[in-house]
Amino acid sequence: MTRRYDAVVVGAGPNGLAAAITLARAGWAVHVLEAAETVGGGCRTEELTLPGFRHDVCSTVHALAPVSPFLRSLDLAGHGVEWVRPPAPLAHAFVDRPAALVDSDLAATAARLGGDGRAYLHLLQSVVGHPEMLGEEVLAPVLHLPRHPWFLARFGIDAMLPATLLARRFEGEPARAIVAGAVAHSTAPLSQPLTSAFALVMLGSAHAGGWPLARGGSQSVADAMAACLRDLGGSIETGRVVRRMEDLPPARTYLFDVSPEQLASICADVLPARYLRSLRRFRRGPGVFKLDYALSGPIPWRDPECLRAGTVHVGGRFEEVAAAEAAVSAGRIPDAPFLIVVQASLFDPTRAPAGRHTAWVYCHVPNGCAVDMTQRIETRLERFAPGFRDLVLARHNLDPAAVAVRDRNNLGGDIAGGRNSVRQLVFRPVMRLTPYATPDPRIFLCSSSTPPGGGVHGMCGHLAARAALRGQSPRRLTEPPLPTPPRAGRG
Repeated sequence: MTRRYDAVVVGAGPNGLAAAITLARAGWAVHVLEAAETVGGGCRTEELTLPGFRHDVCSTVHALAPVSPFLRSLDLAGHGVEWVRPPAPLAHAFVDRPAALVDSDLAATAARLGGDGRAYLHLLQSVVGHPEMLGEEVLAPVLHLPRHPWFLARFGIDAMLPATLLARRFEGEPARAIVAGAVAHSTAPLSQPLTSAFALVMLGSAHAGGWPLARGGSQSVADAMAACLRDLGGSIETGRVVRRMEDLPPARTYLFDVSPEQLASICADVLPARYLRSLRRFRRGPGVFKLDYALSGPIPWRDPECLRAGTVHVGGRFEEVAAAEAAVSAGRIPDAPFLIVVQASLFDPTRAPAGRHTAWVYCHVPNGCAVDMTQRIETRLERFAPGFRDLVLARHNLDPAAVAVRDRNNLGGDIAGGRNSVRQLVFRPVMRLTPYATPDPRIFLCSSSTPPGGGVHGMCGHLAARAALRGQSPRRLTEPPLPTPPRAGRG
């Protein structure tokens, strides 16, 4: 006899697991189906280059974990997650001047910015001073009833600006470049309205939480979330591909941690044609070309201060970063790509054999781009870290097609859950009052193509599950509040 569940969740990435945990906390019988052989989605760790070198396939630095209300509610430490915080979350490298270092301490960072220090403090002190409000108000749909209206109003005044306007508040190149690099994580052109929000969120989280990484690899975060679900009575089945609704076991509610395009395919026979057309019109963002390295030593940056940072932005001046991201958004390969470099083994020696190191670097490219960017990336990196190539023991590349093969949500190499245009920042994936709900009251979307978008924070899944709880509750009429974990479990 086939078991009937209260809810079935398709996809065991951080958002799918978050949705399942939220429902299980409410007393629902939950079953998760995952196509891959392991849970994790973007939180997977593998030996991609040489034996003993552990590489995160996608996410390594969990910038939003410390401010995520959902992740903060889990006892991740009790399930094996040990957060490692580099002395500096971020450095922005230059060729002709010292690197701009973003220290965990806001005041220390402002002091290094000289005459721009006061403006930097003014921009970020309200965000850094209230990290819980940042998580509750920003890691939510853009259109929502605020719990902290004054905080959100103050945040919104700056957040609505294009990054090109926000940068005009600073006279020196270090502060301007820091803003450019933070915004470039969005994959949106820096001239677009609302891009300043990414600077506030990314830099605010750097000062409030330190941009941690998980010792041993990001797989430990996904494994801990899976353990939390099993503790609550939920179950997970891996290696189970879902192509249509008939592949699913009976349940009252279904939540999908998949792309809008996948949802349209799976639910083609049950969702209205008009809604399906809206899902298929969802716009994908730029892709990424990623290189993972096994290295014989640390990256030889021109400025050794970069070795204090878990993440290094390689982009030069504000205008250089803006030009690179504008080119990608327009469908062109930039002459000088903006690079994001992560050097986890400097702070977590379990990532590589003794005396060796790992690192990864990626740049943005047009969605689905088939151009091999290896030479362009390494030529660019060599300018900022002369002698880098001499340290390479092995490399592994992931072009946009390979990124999509490893995670089918990342169509065309888009790891951001969709283009971060103004329309799709406000309404994603389609224009609906409840973005997670579909016209079928049984079916919900909970992937990063829903608010608040990309990143390892679990809030897309958590908020989708809350919408499902409001829609129909097999066991109780009200959703439970997020519990407070033991102190050791806080991120």
